[in-house]
Amino acid sequence: MNKHFVEILITLVAISSSTSCSQVKQQKEPSVFPDWAWTEFQRPDGINPIISADSTTRFYCPLTKDSIDWESNDTFNPAAAIYNGNIVVLYRAEDKSGKGIGGRTSRLGYAWSEDGLHFKSESAPVFYPDNDSQKELEWSGGCEDPRLAVTEDGVYVMFYTQWNRKQARLAVATSKDLRTWEKYGPVFAKAYDGRFKDDFSKSASIVTKMIGDKQVIAKIDGKYWMYWGEKFVNVATSEDLINWTPLLADNGELLQVIQTRPGKFDSDLTECGPPAVITDKGILLMYNGKNKAGLKGDTLYTANSYCAGQALFDLSDPTKLIDRLDKPFYIPESAFEKSGQYPAGTVFIEGLVFHNKKWYLYYGCADSRVAVAVYNPQK
Repeated sequence: MNKHFVEILITLVAISSSTSCSQVKQQKEPSVFPDWAWTEFQRPDGINPIISADSTTRFYCPLTKDSIDWESNDTFNPAAAIYNGNIVVLYRAEDKSGKGIGGRTSRLGYAWSEDGLHFKSESAPVFYPDNDSQKELEWSGGCEDPRLAVTEDGVYVMFYTQWNRKQARLAVATSKDLRTWEKYGPVFAKAYDGRFKDDFSKSASIVTKMIGDKQVIAKIDGKYWMYWGEKFVNVATSEDLINWTPLLADNGELLQVIQTRPGKFDSDLTECGPPAVITDKGILLMYNGKNKAGLKGDTLYTANSYCAGQALFDLSDPTKLIDRLDKPFYIPESAFEKSGQYPAGTVFIEGLVFHNKKWYLYYGCADSRVAVAVYNPQK
């Protein structure tokens, strides 16, 4: 056998081996995620971003007593709900009153869509710091990062972050039409004689269930439940949706049902995302994982980037973690998800609704724009 023929044979074997490995990898790819996870969220072609900053809209601020360009700097971190058959998105908008993330004033804008993809926006915010009972906790940082869900009888419950540029507090408000709101203040104000009222808190994912095609707030053992937190995931319960009691561990500190993991995409933060959903496998919680820089993070993903993860909890015991994805199901890919206020890359999930037999996931892109991804469970 001559040398030239041997070289050709070796090359053909290498190509065949490479092709086989490629095919095996493609065949195994769908099984990377367990069957309980919702992982097939797709970016619609030519749609995103669906909401971007607008320097032409003006709003008379009751606190500055001046007309301001309230959404001129950035629009991001959206909540979502169904109202009169349309998808409504309430998104965080920042003006140009300061510099850097958290240095400007945030208000919540209102946008609506029939198909969940093409949106029309109001020219003025529907939720903002005002001369009301919450002024001290909301001015001048504003109202940030909402999450929305609705009761069976049509009361919309919104959790959001009050930011006075000193302390972040998780707060709650309710509405019948997503436009007129009643603020109740910090959700932990009364629990344990106010022990957690002034502690740093944010990001609530209330547990929901499906009744037919309608996603509504659920009760488990006679109580409402929510996952919340940023540095680790906590759990809280309520009997009235307004006053919430965080669950404590045996040592008297906040119960940590999910913690950061060295070497994983969520090595720095595990921040709760949209409302959790009861499925036939358990309670599905989507959350935002921040990747730590350096060797303590996951080198497959950009340092300090935010990717989306999922965890499954036991329905009979919502504090019991059953399983958790080791890899994110959604990562920054598009240019606008890796540029803007947060160029490390961010897909920050906050809004989730079921509409026309599909799930629509709304998220913030690099703290600068709003986008959508769609999951069709029938496929």
